[in-house]
Amino acid sequence: MKLVVVESPAKAKTIEKYLGSGHRVLASFGHVRDLPPKDGSVDPDEGFSMQWQVSPDRSKQLKAIADEAKMADTLILATDPDREGEAISWHVQEVLRQKKALPKNVQRVTFNAITNSAVTEAMKKPRELDENLIDAYRARRALDYLVGFTLSPILWRKLPGAKSAGRVQSVALRLIVDREREIEIFKPQEYWSVSATFEKDGQSFVGRLVQFEGKKIERLTIGNKGDADAAKAAVEAGRFTVASVETKPFAKNPPPPFTTSTLQQEAARKLGFSASHTMRVAQSLYEDGLITYMRTDGVDMAPEAVSAARRAIQNRYDAGYVPDKPRQYQSKIKNAQEAHEAIRPTNFDKACAASGDHARLYELVYNRALASQMASARLERTTVELTDGTGKAVLRATGQVVLFPGYLALYEEGRDEKADDEEGARMPNLREGDVPAKTSVDATQSFTQPPPRYSEASLVKRLEELGIGRPSTYAATLQTLKDREYVRVDKNRFIPEESGRLVTAFLERFFERYVSYDYTAELEEELDDVSGGRLNWQKLLDAFWRDFKPKAGEVMDQKPSEITQALDEFLAPWLYPPREDGSDPRVCPQCGNGRLSLRGGKFGAFVACSNYPECRYTQKFGQGGAEGAAGDGPQELGEGILLKTGRFGPYVERGDKRASIPKDISASDVDLEVAERLLSLPREIGPHPETGKPITASIGRYGPYLAHDGKYAKLGSTAEVFETGMNAAVSKLADAASGAGRGRGAAREPIAVLGQHPNGKDVKVMEGRYGPYVSDGTTHATLSKGADPKAVTLDEAVRLINERAAKGPAKKKGGRKPARKKSK
Repeated sequence: MKLVVVESPAKAKTIEKYLGSGHRVLASFGHVRDLPPKDGSVDPDEGFSMQWQVSPDRSKQLKAIADEAKMADTLILATDPDREGEAISWHVQEVLRQKKALPKNVQRVTFNAITNSAVTEAMKKPRELDENLIDAYRARRALDYLVGFTLSPILWRKLPGAKSAGRVQSVALRLIVDREREIEIFKPQEYWSVSATFEKDGQSFVGRLVQFEGKKIERLTIGNKGDADAAKAAVEAGRFTVASVETKPFAKNPPPPFTTSTLQQEAARKLGFSASHTMRVAQSLYEDGLITYMRTDGVDMAPEAVSAARRAIQNRYDAGYVPDKPRQYQSKIKNAQEAHEAIRPTNFDKACAASGDHARLYELVYNRALASQMASARLERTTVELTDGTGKAVLRATGQVVLFPGYLALYEEGRDEKADDEEGARMPNLREGDVPAKTSVDATQSFTQPPPRYSEASLVKRLEELGIGRPSTYAATLQTLKDREYVRVDKNRFIPEESGRLVTAFLERFFERYVSYDYTAELEEELDDVSGGRLNWQKLLDAFWRDFKPKAGEVMDQKPSEITQALDEFLAPWLYPPREDGSDPRVCPQCGNGRLSLRGGKFGAFVACSNYPECRYTQKFGQGGAEGAAGDGPQELGEGILLKTGRFGPYVERGDKRASIPKDISASDVDLEVAERLLSLPREIGPHPETGKPITASIGRYGPYLAHDGKYAKLGSTAEVFETGMNAAVSKLADAASGAGRGRGAAREPIAVLGQHPNGKDVKVMEGRYGPYVSDGTTHATLSKGADPKAVTLDEAVRLINERAAKGPAKKKGGRKPARKKSK
């Protein structure tokens, strides 16, 4: 009997069906061992030896694998075809060796798709475990451990409120913080554009002023209204004739099929998926045999897949959409990791598959892969220049026409930023000497814009461009930044929280090398050298640890006050920006003679006056730069209400009454009306129809809530505090009370209601004591660690609930054993 080990039960079930009798296929459920989260798991003094520990939730799977292995004559390790898959196979082999259950014959096989042909063909080509990939895995795991377990304790002791640091995580965070700094110091510039609208043969087009009084007009040339009005008047007075018409044909080639990175980017742009959700859905599509392996840097497809794609194109369109020769692509990514095929459908005859988010992602993969083998689009760009009789003003109009759509008939790549639509405008048929009718002239004021904040798509793209981390880890990296609350996501853009900015400043000041983009990219190259067998993994770790350890010890020896003082100096340009009147930005705006400086507290950093306690002026850490200058004092809103910023954030105050500004309201949006509503809380909704006792809505330490007779129910937002009516309030309180026996206190509101299970019950995403889970009211299924509870689909939830129900009720743990009696 041959024992085959794969990662997931879904994969195991499918592969066992393909292999038939004589094979037993079991799942490891992912990684089976890891480094225990404690000091000493990696020992630099013993050649970076590692103390691996079997994951508690994998003991059952490992026992089943060991029991079968004892009866098998061959062990086939068929985990995923990448570094992590190689590591899982190695861990399984090592555990079986320790249990003395390892068969004499051990084989490693890999396949890029879970199809009958791919699996059976792979079984004919077994190999040994790739020691270089295993060494690369060990090097990465040891590096992440050494960085995390060295930096995190320093952060806990020296930087209150900080939670953790990581090798790639901290550099990704720095990118977000650096972009925010660029936005804050950005000075917008005024500029004007002058344009005229013309009409010819019933079709209008726009010409922009590109030359005026012999001077070329660039974007910022016209900088004020006076100059703009003068140019506008000249255009209005001129009679414009077509001086030249230039038409140039050009072609647009299709993009290559998806890699891990481009799939995450495009799914974010077009489907609104987070990177982690994209990878979960793609994993499921792979395990269902619908797409090829989704962790890859490869951009080409197998020859048989290319042939299938070309046939599918001809069947759907016509021969003109099929290029003469198959297209071949080359990766532009330096040191592309263990490259496989690009991500593609396993069957090009299947244009649609699955349902819900799975169907949407499958369609995206299918269309991109099919388009990659289609003919180029042929377009024609027309540029027209118009001059007035004096030659004083020159206008230019541009447009393009699609002569043959080619791949654009199926797919067009998304963009991170909005494109200028002028290039795509249609143009009438114009010839030299034509005098089109001028219908209007406009002078438009604009201001230069700061660089945009990163979206998931643009951040993934930037990380890949810099060579930082690997695409297969980006989803987990970005999720960690959210989970640590170092960043928040607003309108699909990353905004650094104060804690994230402070951690970044600390690392830049004391560990500059280890959060530098160049060093991190160089380390990635060295890790790739380990994968390729060009560098010994222990030598890499030794070179890193030799510099990193003494630096960490030096910082750990410093007092927290010394750390704070150093950060105060490092952050001075941001915390204390220049004042318009030229006065010292460190002078306290309240007492006039105290000095402002950074302080550390139980709840994080803040700026305070040196004359404390006589002067109690404080300023939120994040109030520097664009958020408000250090000298900004209380803002009067009217009716005796002041908007202030204290140690714990912005708040409004009238007399002795204060109200904090909730997190879902920006301080810049607080006006007199908002302030009065916040100060009026708690709001009485009315008497409960059953008890007659009042129901109130308010905002507390843990957010907005309802209260009635000593019982509470959570509200979803500040707006609900002021909008919730009696019916909704009674319903929410009843829902909370019905779950009061589970966990601690009243039941929480569901994170999301996804729809109905086939059994007719509502499926909800809930927040539990041990993390988020999905439930149909009877069966609860815990979400995997790091999963985004807001991104779970109904299909995923139903599958998890069904799998949990199939396992039967959880076994109850036995009662506590009686204490052993002490011997007399």
